[in-house]
Amino acid sequence: MIKKRIAINPEICHGKPVIRGTRIMVWQVLDLLKDGLTFDDIITNYFPQLTKEDIKACVEYANQLVKNEEVHLVKENK
Repeated sequence: MIKKRIAINPEICHGKPVIRGTRIMVWQVLDLLKDGLTFDDIITNYFPQLTKEDIKACVEYANQLVKNEEVHLVKENK
């Protein structure tokens, strides 16, 4: 689902992930979800061109980034 709905192109929004066919960046949708808005709120009040599947793809994209992120701990010198 992610590849069908999320696009990354250096010529669009400085290469930030966007919902395919729009200039709506994934982080914008995630911020609205973080603020407690529902999928319906986002579609009705902010981005009427989106579908619930588009919003789910944003969440799935973020989930995959976190799931596959490799964390390297750096020991602090005191």
